Amino acid sequence: MNVPNKITISRILLIPLFMIIVLVPFQWGTVSLLGATMPVTHLVGALLFIFAAATDWVDGYYARKYKLVTNMGKFLDPLADKLLVSAALIVLVELQYAPSWIVILIISREFAVTGLRLLLVEGGEVVAANMLGKIKTWAQIIAVSSLLLHNIIFEMISIPFDDIALWVALIFTMWSGWDYFAKNMHVFKNSK
Repeated sequence: MNVPNKITISRILLIPLFMIIVLVPFQWGTVSLLGATMPVTHLVGALLFIFAAATDWVDGYYARKYKLVTNMGKFLDPLADKLLVSAALIVLVELQYAPSWIVILIISREFAVTGLRLLLVEGGEVVAANMLGKIKTWAQIIAVSSLLLHNIIFEMISIPFDDIALWVALIFTMWSGWDYFAKNMHVFKNSK
């Protein structure tokens, strides 16, 4: 296994640690930063989530720079993103910071696209993430981060950036899912 794939696996392994920090009722107190007051566990969890999300850029850059792009990496990298974001979104529903219906739509799209990717692999095609999919992922990461950080900075000026970011993530998620299925409909036409 090459270094970019190891980085991707490490991103997956950070998910349980993130969930434990945010969900287990540790008594670490609260912190006030840039207009937002939040439990320390949310700040630490958000920083861990952001770190794990940033490794997505690191493994991709490393794989392209050193020509270490593999089919395993093309499959694992988007899967790691989906697992990380899905876990964080479910945590946000548990904390009552995100509406469950938005999270259900986002996660349903992720399952549907993953299923389509599996059908494509079965047919000998491995499809790497396109630009719209990458924008979708970063929109989701920004939304999750701002919700975990209790709308930090924007709270001072009374702009619900976290809610707006979640809506933007939902729009890009649905759009990229539609695009992915539209471009790969041949899988269904050729299936037995």
